[in-house]
Amino acid sequence: MTAAPRPIRILVAKPGLDGHDRGAKVIASAFRDAGFEVIYTGLHQTPEMIVNAAVQEDVDIVALSILSGAHMTLLPRVKELLDDAGADQVLVTGGGIIPEEDAKRLHSMGIGRIFGPGSPTSDAVEYIRAWFSNRAS
Repeated sequence: MTAAPRPIRILVAKPGLDGHDRGAKVIASAFRDAGFEVIYTGLHQTPEMIVNAAVQEDVDIVALSILSGAHMTLLPRVKELLDDAGADQVLVTGGGIIPEEDAKRLHSMGIGRIFGPGSPTSDAVEYIRAWFSNRAS
């Protein structure tokens, strides 16, 4: 008998001073409904706190919700700290109010797909599943 594949482990975080977490809670719920193991760290997390939790929880993905405009600082910083911690295999992705040109620049820095306002949660779920499947093979 073969073992069932392990669930995808994802950390959802709200970095910085942004206090609006409705989107983060919606996506965390959608990820749970999709069968992912979700760790939600809550509001006002520093990149160091996020990476510490990601490493302790042995997650596959870190998904950041950013509405503050600090995406060009926060997303690369989390990626850098993960790499420094030896967790360079962890996907960093996110969503929020992020212009398309910034999303392209972030992608060139090793950040995954960015989901803007109005993106269906199913798009994020499908993206995560495809990334995880590709990584496993």
